[in-house]
Amino acid sequence: MLNGRPVAKPGGPFSRLETGTPGTGTDTPGTTTVGTVDMVEPRLGLPNLGLGIGLRTVHYNDILGHWPPVDWFEIISENYMDSHGRPRYVLDQISERYPIVMHGVSLSIGSSDALNFEYLKRLKALAAQIKAVWVSDHVCWTGVAGCNSHDLLPVPMNEQTLKHMIEKVRDVQDFLERPLILENPSSYLAFADSTMPEWEFISRIVEATECGLLLDVNNVYVSSVNHEFDPEFYLRSIPHEHVVQFHVAGHTNLGTHIIDTHDGHVIDRVWELFRLAYQLTGGASPLLEWDAQIPEFSVVHAEILKAQKYIDGEAVDFSSDEASAPARADGHSETVPHPASFVRAEVE
Repeated sequence: MLNGRPVAKPGGPFSRLETGTPGTGTDTPGTTTVGTVDMVEPRLGLPNLGLGIGLRTVHYNDILGHWPPVDWFEIISENYMDSHGRPRYVLDQISERYPIVMHGVSLSIGSSDALNFEYLKRLKALAAQIKAVWVSDHVCWTGVAGCNSHDLLPVPMNEQTLKHMIEKVRDVQDFLERPLILENPSSYLAFADSTMPEWEFISRIVEATECGLLLDVNNVYVSSVNHEFDPEFYLRSIPHEHVVQFHVAGHTNLGTHIIDTHDGHVIDRVWELFRLAYQLTGGASPLLEWDAQIPEFSVVHAEILKAQKYIDGEAVDFSSDEASAPARADGHSETVPHPASFVRAEVE
């Protein structure tokens, strides 16, 4: 049972959970083995749900018609907070059969605006109604002066912003009466007055507030190319015990920079980073995002099923994948070109 509701398809192809220590044949209290990875007790009291898919409207009929063997679904919170039509009708049916996680895009935790408690009230109500397992949003700001840009905008990573965001995260958690799960966003530009790298900034927020971390592995890779740092260094530098969920997704590589478009298959390099992150954290809930040029459900389903071979440590040939540059000890790349390197001065 999960939040008073049976978990869909227990023991199905996504789960593969075995209790005990590998090679001993004995049960060890407090650990679970997924493939070759020993999992600690669920962090923040939140379980490893298995492998999930982002719920999108184009797949409603497929899901309602077949109830596929998916472990869980993630919704975009704002799509359902004020809906009383078909989307909410569909969500109510799905939430009776599958665990649901809420993923927001308008909390704007980094904005200079005060928290919108009317928004938080509706967010909290939806979470209660559908028995959401957890609620997440992004380390970003989305608007100012009451205007929503509908984009995930970067914040200056310095002591002043850190203090501001820590206070707001604590206030949100107090209001929601549950841990807030925060995601690392992808970014394309950085503020000149940032004084620390993203992994340090996010780590200090998480450790100060005891919130959870949604580690978007694709975002780490995208930003690593755009900002010239080593993605593996990033993954090794965060507080692993706070990671409760992963995102993987496709992106668009434009040569000089990468855009986080969620419109295709996950590249092998991102899958390999996911495997490393899964091993470092002891296992958490992976989810596939596919938000543009969305194919039929069976294609999306097959893509997230790939995660299991990476969890199980199967050998994969990465010879044709996008190259990953070597890095210095501080995590910054020696050879990956930055978009600004391709800008020529118009006036000499």
